[in-house]
Amino acid sequence: MKYKKIGDILIIDYIPDNLDELAKKHNVKTIMKINHIQGTKREPVYKILYGCETETINKENKCLFKLDLSKVMWSKGNVNERLRIAKLVQDDETVLDMFAGIGYFSIPIGVHSNAKMVISIEINPNSYYYLCENIKLNKCDNVTPVLGDCLVETPNYKADRILMGYVKTTHHYLKVAIESLNKGGIIHYHETVPEKLIGSRPISRIKQAAGDREVELLKINKIKKYAPGVEHVVIDALID
Repeated sequence: MKYKKIGDILIIDYIPDNLDELAKKHNVKTIMKINHIQGTKREPVYKILYGCETETINKENKCLFKLDLSKVMWSKGNVNERLRIAKLVQDDETVLDMFAGIGYFSIPIGVHSNAKMVISIEINPNSYYYLCENIKLNKCDNVTPVLGDCLVETPNYKADRILMGYVKTTHHYLKVAIESLNKGGIIHYHETVPEKLIGSRPISRIKQAAGDREVELLKINKIKKYAPGVEHVVIDALID
C-alpha cells in the first residue's frame, strides 16, 4: 500500500479493511483517498474513509503548513525542491512566486532566506486563504500574498527571481514571467516532459518566450516521474 502522511492525516491509494488499525498505527485522525487533482485551481477530488476532519498542519523543512486536504493539494514529491530554491535565494532579492498555492515555495523562502520581498500569486481562494494563514503561522513578514490570475497579476511586478511551480500548460505563462524578470534574473520553470525531450523542449520554450534577451541554462533538475516515460523537471535559467 502506498501512503502519504500529511500532518495527522493519512492519504492512501486504495481502500483497506482495517481502517481503525491503520489510523492507530500511523497516529492519524483522518484517512483519505485523493483520486486526482483537477483544473487550474488544483482542487482535489477525494473520498474520506475514516474520521471527518480534513484540516491539518504539516511540518516540513522547519516550516509549518496549515491546509485543508479537501480543498487544496499537497505534493510531498517536491520537498527537496522547495528547500533547494529557498537556499538559492540571495540576500535582498525580490522573488515572484507564480502559482503560489498555500506557500509551498514562498514560506521556505521566507523562513530560510533573506529575500527583500516575496510576492506570492494564487488564483484559488481556498489556497490563498491558507497562504495567508501560513504567512502568519511562520511569521514571514516579507511575503506578500496576491489573489488573482498569474497572467493578469504578474505584469504588475518586477523581480530578480521568478518561480513557476505549475506543470500543466506552464509554458503559456512564460512570456509574462520573463517580461517581469529583471535583467540578469533567474527563472525556475516547471514542466512535464517526455524523457527524450528533456534537454531540448523546455529550454527551447524559454528562449522563444525570451525573444531578443539572452538565455543561459543553469541547471535541469529532475523532480520525479510524472508518468511512464515522462519526467517532472525544473529548468533554472538566467535571462539577461
